[in-house]
Amino acid sequence: MQEKEVYNDQVEGRNSVLELLESKKAINKIFITKGEKHGSIFKIIAKAKENKVMIVEKEKRKMDEMAQTANYQGVIAIVPPFEYCEISDIIQEAKNKEEDPFVLILDEIEDPHNLGSIIRTAETAGVHGIIIPKRRAANVNSTVSKVSAGAVQYMKIARVTNLSDAIEQLKKEGIWICGTDVNTQKYYYEQDLTGPIGVIIGNEGKGIGQKIKNNCDFLVKIPMKGKISSLNASVSTGIILYEIVKQRN
Repeated sequence: MQEKEVYNDQVEGRNSVLELLESKKAINKIFITKGEKHGSIFKIIAKAKENKVMIVEKEKRKMDEMAQTANYQGVIAIVPPFEYCEISDIIQEAKNKEEDPFVLILDEIEDPHNLGSIIRTAETAGVHGIIIPKRRAANVNSTVSKVSAGAVQYMKIARVTNLSDAIEQLKKEGIWICGTDVNTQKYYYEQDLTGPIGVIIGNEGKGIGQKIKNNCDFLVKIPMKGKISSLNASVSTGIILYEIVKQRN
């Protein structure tokens, strides 16, 4: 029996692969389902030729075996491992844009779908970079890339050993740290969120760890009017980030 070909670092789906090609990041090769030459596939092929990226056609059965997501839309790009950055690169990104630093810190977000959605929201909100822990958390893979709709190609992401140390580093740069906690008194829209800021979003079930919570300059909560006492992590992220966008504008 022939062994299944496995690629750990791949980007799947037409929009995600197009965004990857537009970003000019390195691509080893692009696989396309044989006979799948219609719609945006033509654009992918043209862009790949322009970027001098090899295209390989494969039978649908082989493509199905290779795919890491259910709906890969007939196209899979094989890429070098995701290039994480340093926290200093995120700070520099804000300086380059002549903006107050706007950083997102994720405390043990384990679901890659949540991580992908959060990256997409953060990119549209103008976040300069995201910090994630190396342990007990989702990392950037093909699912994250696809769910982010290609936003991962434009977002600086630092992967750190210790979140508390990362927070201290941000504080030394004059960044205020805002945590989210259902048990605090102040609603997010009552807090001044202008200026250099880092927002911490906690784990899908446990929220922010106590040690991380103690490191926050202030805590905010989102009003809960229904019987469910918590929101999906990516939804919470969107609410808080866009309050910051609103206040900055």
